[in-house]
Amino acid sequence: MLDTGTSGRKDTGDEKEMRVRSSSSVLARMRRLPAAYQVIVVLLRPMLRVLFRRDWRGMEHLPEGGAVIAPNHLSYIDPFAIALYLFDNDRPPYYLGKEAVFRIPVLGKLVEWADQIPVYRGTGQAADAMRAAVAAVQDGKTVVCYPEGTLTRDPGGWPMKGKTGAARIALTTRRPVIPIAMWGPQEVLGTYQKDLHLFPRKTMHILAGPPVDLSDLYGKPMDVALLATATDRIMEAITAQLEVLRGEQAPAVRFDSRAKGVPETGNPNKERS
Repeated sequence: MLDTGTSGRKDTGDEKEMRVRSSSSVLARMRRLPAAYQVIVVLLRPMLRVLFRRDWRGMEHLPEGGAVIAPNHLSYIDPFAIALYLFDNDRPPYYLGKEAVFRIPVLGKLVEWADQIPVYRGTGQAADAMRAAVAAVQDGKTVVCYPEGTLTRDPGGWPMKGKTGAARIALTTRRPVIPIAMWGPQEVLGTYQKDLHLFPRKTMHILAGPPVDLSDLYGKPMDVALLATATDRIMEAITAQLEVLRGEQAPAVRFDSRAKGVPETGNPNKERS
């Protein structure tokens, strides 16, 4: 479904009715959310709908109840595009996000009060984030977990070798894990770039695929091999969706930061002393 926003023509009676229904649906959705979440929606949603053209696909794969959303990661704009996609399809997202976001004045408090989940990388508190994510999914929430763990380092923008977080949550909860591919956010803000390119308006292409089948792995010891198998399936599913969006074939071998000697955190383009 390509939604380009208003076209300047006059609405028909049916279109006006649809807009009223849509507004009523948004209000009903918001009443179920924490007050801080409502503030974020009121501030950001109208602006994002004006700034971005939207090519939303695969909405039929978004399940009712708790789920793990596993997208590729191209740009710092990604979370805004995914949030709009999910919220507009009645699946308000809850993010596993870097704890640095929670330290930003005002914004940090807002996202905390909106029940988002901070991740403390490389510390003992990382397990707390995983438990919180599992609890959120079990409570019926839609939890977004980027399997790559950071922006892709692949020079072609393809998904990298994944981390095990999304697989852990999905295997623990036995709830659907939905692979989502996006293409377009990197045109607004390039990977590890600082300059915004808002105009002309860019299209956010987002495609959700069917749930990744992990059922044969349920109940087995969650060891390194099992998590690697589950994570590979998730990354393969995300990549397959991205191939559809881009109309191209992904590289046969997925980019691996460790194998390439590229730092796994931070901006790999910065020189390190």
